[in-house]
Amino acid sequence: MQIDDTVWLISGCSSGFGREIALCALGAGARVVVTARRVESVADIGESFPDTALCLPLDVTDAGQRRDAVARSIAHFGQLDVLVNNAGYGYVAAVEEGEEVAVRTMFEANFFGALYLTLEVLPHFRERGSGRILNNSSQAGLMANPGTGYYSASKHALEGLMEALGKEVAPLGIRVTTVQPGAFRTDWSGRSMQRSSRRLPAYAEHVGSRLDMIAAIDGKQPGDPRRAAQLFVQLATMEDPPPTLVLGRGLLASYREKLAGIGARLDAWEETSLSVDYPAGE
Repeated sequence: MQIDDTVWLISGCSSGFGREIALCALGAGARVVVTARRVESVADIGESFPDTALCLPLDVTDAGQRRDAVARSIAHFGQLDVLVNNAGYGYVAAVEEGEEVAVRTMFEANFFGALYLTLEVLPHFRERGSGRILNNSSQAGLMANPGTGYYSASKHALEGLMEALGKEVAPLGIRVTTVQPGAFRTDWSGRSMQRSSRRLPAYAEHVGSRLDMIAAIDGKQPGDPRRAAQLFVQLATMEDPPPTLVLGRGLLASYREKLAGIGARLDAWEETSLSVDYPAGE
């Protein structure tokens, strides 16, 4: 698939990964539906690419806006080839400090928004017999740490859903890839971050200090969103893209360490794991 033959729909393009992916895809010759909750925040992209960019309002938690964005995208460009589920944000707190409304609201954006936007696009992809779904997940979808448990839960849910979906739609010509970035220089740990107003002294040292560290590295993360955006464009045009892709040196090392630990625990508890099955022949 050639990039200049593709039409993209990208959620959450006002800043960070979404904005860079939109600019990179447009720069490579794709036609792109550039969306944001406040469409004026992406107006400059439409002005820079008047023939190939369509800027639309899209709050992924709004069913009407999801339907409208997909319908207008197809009506304007005649097709859709690539969906990028990028919209989302972080909410941090010790699990006991979590606020129910804030947690549910985050899940609506990070998980349900991606799910239901995908469901709007899938009938069109099935009719065409092709399509790419690229999900911008997180290292938190692979590993959970103190203070980011709720965010990790939303991303673990997305990872599980998209792993199953990828297996369901591959025979239909549709490919699904979920990308897990490590620490990248976006607004995630800065102005986009939401933090619980509840602060329990019991968690101040081993949770609160980690959250303060996350905030302190804002603007100093090693990952380059523009380089990551170029990989998204490559994934959209690969004949056989990977189902998952880890991004960043630090995350690669941490995840390998986690996998080694999992392997060691499986070996250590193998006899116990096997002891619960019926004996052979029974």
